[in-house]
Amino acid sequence: MKLCVRISQNERGEFVAVCQSLPGCVSFGGTREQAEERLVEAIRGYIAAMNNFVPERLDREVVVDG
Repeated sequence: MKLCVRISQNERGEFVAVCQSLPGCVSFGGTREQAEERLVEAIRGYIAAMNNFVPERLDREVVVDG
């Protein structure tokens, strides 16, 4: 499964990771890596809740703003 992930930094300096193809899948972190790791967990939870299925591997394309 391939998903597009967008990571940007907000005005408070936090990194925000969003998967726009999965509504509500957003995470925050002190670093880009932390935000992305948390988003991967959110994506897994989203997919599990929707399909009762968690893919073993998630491929993602990361887009970094700014």
